Amino acid sequence: MKELTITEADFSNKDHTDAILQITDAYARDSMGLGKPLPEESRNKLIEELKNFPGTICFLAFSNGKAAGVANCFYTFSTFKAAKVINVHDLAVMPEFRSLGIGQALLGAVEKKALETNCCKVTLEVREDNRARGLYERVGFSYGEPTMYFMTKELS
Repeated sequence: MKELTITEADFSNKDHTDAILQITDAYARDSMGLGKPLPEESRNKLIEELKNFPGTICFLAFSNGKAAGVANCFYTFSTFKAAKVINVHDLAVMPEFRSLGIGQALLGAVEKKALETNCCKVTLEVREDNRARGLYERVGFSYGEPTMYFMTKELS
């Protein structure tokens, strides 16, 4: 990897929106995602919905100009600390770029933005069997006390 660029996504830049779609679809296809392609309906409206959703912030990694990774994030709020939070909803690195420090660089950009925008913390959720847990722990994420679980209820 010669040149790594991390940038905040510009939704008016086609290269950026194409990269978000490409990497998010690759993540969906991965066993850590859906294990299948991003549904066509989601793919068709993802960029417009991200662009219009309040608090969306996405970071892209390009290696030698090629889309290598994405961090799709959203501002939330901590009532206990009365301050903003950045939640990393998706952190994905294309398979050919894994283990090269791209995930760590993306998380560094997220943390920098969180500090610049007076956030009290950065949050994320991770599957128990995800190999990226080691990365998250190395850069300072912890399970905290008490241990918290991220639960979900699908709505149809």
